[in-house]
Amino acid sequence: MARIPTAAVAATGLVGGYGVARWTKKRQLGGAVLAVAGTAAAQQWRRQAGGRAAGALTAAYVAAFAGSHPLAKKVGAWPSVFGVAGAVALASWAVADRRAA
Repeated sequence: MARIPTAAVAATGLVGGYGVARWTKKRQLGGAVLAVAGTAAAQQWRRQAGGRAAGALTAAYVAAFAGSHPLAKKVGAWPSVFGVAGAVALASWAVADRRAA
């Protein structure tokens, strides 16, 4: 079975979590999507790049989620979510996915 790049998992968690929360009007459901994708990405980061890198990428994932809120007040919700998802995806690719390729 083909491995899904962690960059895609992390970005999908951020974008999908926001989308689910927005469209269902249930923030907890969006948070569940965010958490499941983040957990899956963290496990794969640890396997591919080690514990220290996984910790740093997990911190970046959580910081991106938190940082998207104030950023959304300046640029709008969707641009903010896509921006932070892209940043986390790039970091994930550089630290974990590029090595695994």
